Amino acid sequence: MNNTLSRNDPCWCGSDLKYKKCHMKEDLNKTSSTDVSPKASKNNHLCLSSNDQGKMRDACAFNSQLMDYLRDKIDVGVSTNEIDTLVHKYTLDHNHIPACLGYHGFPKTLCTSVNEVICHGIPDDYILKDGDIVNIDLTTVVDGWFGDQSEMFLIGNVSEKAKTLCEVAYESMMKGIEAIRPGEPMANVGIAIEAVAKPLGYGVVRDYQGHGIGRKFHQEPSVPHFKTAESMAFIVEPGMCFTVEPMINEGTHLTVLDRKDGWTVRTKDSLLSAQWEHTLLINNNGAEILTKCKGNPSIFSN
Repeated sequence: MNNTLSRNDPCWCGSDLKYKKCHMKEDLNKTSSTDVSPKASKNNHLCLSSNDQGKMRDACAFNSQLMDYLRDKIDVGVSTNEIDTLVHKYTLDHNHIPACLGYHGFPKTLCTSVNEVICHGIPDDYILKDGDIVNIDLTTVVDGWFGDQSEMFLIGNVSEKAKTLCEVAYESMMKGIEAIRPGEPMANVGIAIEAVAKPLGYGVVRDYQGHGIGRKFHQEPSVPHFKTAESMAFIVEPGMCFTVEPMINEGTHLTVLDRKDGWTVRTKDSLLSAQWEHTLLINNNGAEILTKCKGNPSIFSN
């Protein structure tokens, strides 16, 4: 099925029958995520078959396992390059592929975004110090399918304002996920996120957003973390797979892209930023979180 095609619309095949009386059952029972109706294929809003949903669960389960592996290894005195090396080795040792490495020229295995860096921070010789906050963004290809998530790590004794920002960013993500309902607009995600962050004076980043995911790293649908006309028009359907990954800034929502490396995105006012991300599979009741970890994020232990 496609977000623009409802049960009572004319079928995409041109039969003049209603979709529910024609190809809807067949489309829902496709055995491959790439075997969808021409209308769905054209718009690239893919709904995964049961078999492909299982493959996404496997990819995300490994990605979560990798995050848990890092949990006690990220601390004061560790460089972001060392984290990159750990992730690279662990991924290859399990016969999987680091998705970020070489993606559009990205030079490392993961993204490490420290303090005022919003996203896409490149691991280097920077050594984490007491009071830092760092976003660890992992993506792995498992048997051709992408698992994607990110988490904030609190390094040593962080300030109350830094911890609060990370907590609000987490709550924003979870409220956005809880707001997802099949048959309702994607805009519910952004509305819920802004309802948490904006009253507290935080900026919700607009230049970067969530995305569809499956056999491709980034695909439709786009998932803005604020309300837009497009997200109001886009209807969520069972079988869709996408990320929710709000970036919440201590100050302005405005961003600055590093001109030297072409990747690192910072807050325009140099204040702190925090981000969390989960990969989700939409079912008949809402969103299933595919990237749940066994370990607890540091915001719950510090």
